[in-house]
Amino acid sequence: MKKIAVLNGPNLNRLGKREPEIYGSKTLDDIADELRSAFPDVSFDFFQSNHEGALVDKFSELADSDCQGVVFNPAAYSHTSVALRDAISGAGLPVVEVHISNIHTREVFRHHSFTAEVSRGVITGLGTDGYLLATRSLLGKA
Repeated sequence: MKKIAVLNGPNLNRLGKREPEIYGSKTLDDIADELRSAFPDVSFDFFQSNHEGALVDKFSELADSDCQGVVFNPAAYSHTSVALRDAISGAGLPVVEVHISNIHTREVFRHHSFTAEVSRGVITGLGTDGYLLATRSLLGKA
């Protein structure tokens, strides 16, 4: 059975409540349910943290596991974190970065992503469907 990790960064624990006009009304639990339903033959490892170091630690853990790839929504850390960029690079796993909103139509500081530079691809602005598309890509079904 294939194993895919789905990692989420800061404030995504508030998804569905925080700025629904930007991020929609689905929660992380809703996204997890959709992924399990769409890919019943995949084992998912879901993880969310508001703490950069916990996400760095998770990439180290995944590097030494049987994980085949990572769907990663680094949220605001994509624009600030060299540590996460290095963790992705060092893990040696294919990563697809996901952003629910289109970061290129928002504030200028959101236009650059350190983590995108070491990711296989980036999906931005397609809402929570980005998680489904990223998983399809990692499974070679895109």
